[in-house]
This record gives sequence, C-alpha cells and structure tokens, in this order.
Amino acid sequence: MYNRTRVLHRTRVPLALAAGLALVATGCAAHSDNDNPDLGGASDGTVTINMMHLYPQAGAAGQYRIVSKIIDEYQSENPNVVIKQEVFDNEQYKAKIKVLSAINELPDVGMTWAAGYLQPFVGGELFAPLDDLLQGDLKDSFVAGTTEAYAIEGKTYALPLEFNLAPIYYNKQIFEQYDLQVPTTYADFLNVVRTLEDHGVVPIALGNKDRWTGSLWYMYMADRVAGAEKLANALKGEASFTDPGLIESAKMLQELAGMNAFNEGFNGLSNDEVKEQFIQGKAAMYLMGTWELPNYTTNQKVAQQLRNNIGFFKFPTIAGGKGNIDSWVGGPGVGLFVAENSPVKEEAKRFVEYFVKRWGEESVTGAGVIPATKVDTAKVRLPQLYTDLLNELNKATSITLFADVQLNSSAAEVHLNQIQALFGGAVTPGRFAAEHDKAVKAGGP
Repeated sequence: MYNRTRVLHRTRVPLALAAGLALVATGCAAHSDNDNPDLGGASDGTVTINMMHLYPQAGAAGQYRIVSKIIDEYQSENPNVVIKQEVFDNEQYKAKIKVLSAINELPDVGMTWAAGYLQPFVGGELFAPLDDLLQGDLKDSFVAGTTEAYAIEGKTYALPLEFNLAPIYYNKQIFEQYDLQVPTTYADFLNVVRTLEDHGVVPIALGNKDRWTGSLWYMYMADRVAGAEKLANALKGEASFTDPGLIESAKMLQELAGMNAFNEGFNGLSNDEVKEQFIQGKAAMYLMGTWELPNYTTNQKVAQQLRNNIGFFKFPTIAGGKGNIDSWVGGPGVGLFVAENSPVKEEAKRFVEYFVKRWGEESVTGAGVIPATKVDTAKVRLPQLYTDLLNELNKATSITLFADVQLNSSAAEVHLNQIQALFGGAVTPGRFAAEHDKAVKAGGP
C-alpha cells in the first residue's frame, strides 16, 4: 500500500505485527531518507504529507471523490503543502499496513480500525496521540462512544470517520416477483431462502474469501441465539464459546450454508466480487455494513432502477433465543491516524483535524455514509434508505463491535480462519468453539 521511510528513530515493533510477514514483505525494500525526496519539508519550504486510505475510485466512488476534494481544498488553503494519496481496497490495505508497520515505514496519515486492531500499533509506539485535536475545532463534534473506541490507557490514537451498522440489504423487485415479505423471524427468513433457491435465484451474496464477511453472519446468529451479552463476554474471554447458545448458533450457521443459501463458491470469492452480483440483481440479499449505502443511494454508476429497488431489514429474531431485533452488529468504522515518527507530524495533525471536520460536512450528502461526527438531519436532504437507517441507529438496544476488530491480531486471525472453516464444513461447532476459547485465552481481546 504505502511506502514511507522512517530513519529518525526506530521504535519497538510488536511481534504480532511482524509475524508471518516474510513472504508479504518480499520486494518491499526499505529506503534511507536520502533516497526519498518527499520525506519532510523540502528546501523550498514545501511540506509533503503522504496519506494512505482504502476508498478506491472503483469500489467507493463517493468516498474517493470526497477525499480528493478535501485534499484539493486543503492544498489550496495551504499552498506550501502537498498531499500525496495512495489508495487500496480493504484487503490490500490490511496486508500493506502490516508490512509497513513491521519495517516502521508508515505513511504520515493513514487509516486504522479501533479496539483490538489498534492495540499492536499503539504498543509499538507507531501512532501519535491525537487528544489535543479533540479540544480544538472538533470539540463535542463526535457521536458519543465513537472516539472512546480509539482510546487506549487514556489516550486517543485515531479519529473515527464513520459509524456503521450492518443490515441485510435486499432487492425489492426480486421479493415482489416471488411474493416474499420482509422476514422478522428466522423461520420466515428460512422460508424466503427456500423459495428463492427453489426458483433458481441466489438467496444471499457472500464473499467469504475475506472471512470477516462470514463473521457478520456468525455474530448475528450468536447475538440472536445466545444474546448480545454472552457474545460480548466470550469475545472478552469472560465466557466460553462452548456456551450452549453459542454452539447452537455455529450449528445453525453451518446448516444455513448447507441449504444453498449462499452463492456457489462463496468461500473462494471476495466481497468485491459478490457485491457486484448483488448490485447487478443476481442475488436477493446481502449482509454488509452501512459503508455500502452510497452504492444504493448516491453512486451514479449504479443504475437508478436498482438503487430504487434496494431496501433493508434487521437480522430476524430466533424462537427461544435471547437476542432482540434491535440489537445490531456495527460500531465505529475506520479512523485516521498520524504516524508517531512522521517528520511532518504537526502538519499531518492539522490536516487530520481539517479532514475529519470536512468529512463530517461532506460525507452525508456526497457519499451517503454515516459519519462519526454528529449530523444535523434538519439541514440536509437525505435519501430515505439513509434516513431509515439513522432512525434504527437511534433506537438500537445494543451495538456489538465487529469481532475481528475487538480481538487482538492473533485471536482475530484464528476467529476469521475458523469462520471460513465453519462455513465450509471443515470444522465442527464444538471444535470451532474450542479454538476460539484457546485463542482468546492466549492473547485476550
């Protein structure tokens, strides 16, 4: 993803980030400061900020456009600053940032996730604290609970851009064609799946090569069967994944995969590949975060007819289960960090402050995403789908942060691998639970 050199001083890099990077790092050679003319300020007073993000034009047109607009505005207001952006999709970004962290060559400004994902970077002293920015123009700007997800031991190491929920999007036209109603119970949901499958329609688009996509399904199943508290405690190591409710949820998920609920070859396809199937009307349902909202509201590259035909529903309740329909999987999305060793750290922090403020102003109407900063809905005209999801956010009884973000890097990797194995029938629910317990016990969330 991003090639930046840091030789000012080397900080310790946690083993969790460095492990397993030998193959990935091949061809990613380190450079000295003298090899990189963009490092720090130039002799003419120009300051270059290298920014790395995961909003590619092809897959996130609205977000990409806003990032570029904000950069252009900042450069116009600060003619001595040049901002260079490098862009990758989600999985490429994750792989690249691991490499750059291991060799201590992070970009000046980049994106990160919260909680457990953040911890190794903070432990390696790779991210700069940004608490001072919360006392300036951004004071009282964030939705309650969002910045806290990026705080470790009292210091805030990134500023969130998004807040996400994960609904099940559905194609209204397909539902109408087969006289299907939005399901509120799991029994009704299974009836929808069977009806679609009987008529040769792919019920659910799933690209589980990326694994976190399947984790969304597991988390909801676990929430509805065992309850949000039990799932949260298991992820924290305060309860066991061998709890009967959590075992049952894993079993039910395997049964769902076994009844052809998902597209063929789902474990070998990426999320981007199957997302296109849903966008093209080749699958009836798609469980994904609200970062996808732009494709169904503002993205002009998606046919208006399809955008008009996309609705959403909440993951159904399960008979005898302890969860409720207003409990969601979601939480803060990506946030911006500033590299601790950046030679232009103060200018990078000023840019981050500017960026977050402008992102909150632009992202609602410009991209149709839910920002982490507060939205005055009275001042903007919003698509109905967006408004409906904002209303759901306001009445949510609980929001459980994505499992792979909660867990530390090693436990998250076990979780994701086990998710893929569970969907593919390569592991029993009992073994799935035992491997999770072992991983959480070894490293904690």
